[in-house]
Amino acid sequence: MEWSEIDFDRAVWTIPASRMKMREPHHVPLSEQAIAILRDMQTLTGRGTYVFPSIRSASRPMSENTINGALRRLGYSGDEMTAHGFRSTASSLLNESGKWNPDAIERALSHREANQVRAAYHRSIYWPERVQMAQWWSDHLDMLREGGNVLKFEAVSTA
Repeated sequence: MEWSEIDFDRAVWTIPASRMKMREPHHVPLSEQAIAILRDMQTLTGRGTYVFPSIRSASRPMSENTINGALRRLGYSGDEMTAHGFRSTASSLLNESGKWNPDAIERALSHREANQVRAAYHRSIYWPERVQMAQWWSDHLDMLREGGNVLKFEAVSTA
């Protein structure tokens, strides 16, 4: 993420086409929490190019391996969690919530329609829903961090 890609006034991160798999720019709505984190980061890295620079060189972004290494130090194996795995976790939880159109979730993840006929006609970006979804996701993560809604279940005998 580069500082020049963030529009604080519109709360949008625009990833340029050159960094996207499908070579089209991708717009990401930013929640209130994301904006607050970015404002905090400005005091640390705001004079450089990258929001999250490499620890070795400010002229390079932090790598996915840095995040994977942090996950390993937290005790997660590569089979349990990876940096890229956060995308599948988000997709699963957003879909399971039942609150969001699955097409809006796919657009938020910058996924293309697999059905070629549908892809030729279906060009919706679901922007208003994606803005609401981004805020809901941040609020949901806050709730989980605070302990969430823990449900007690009876122990089931496996004997």
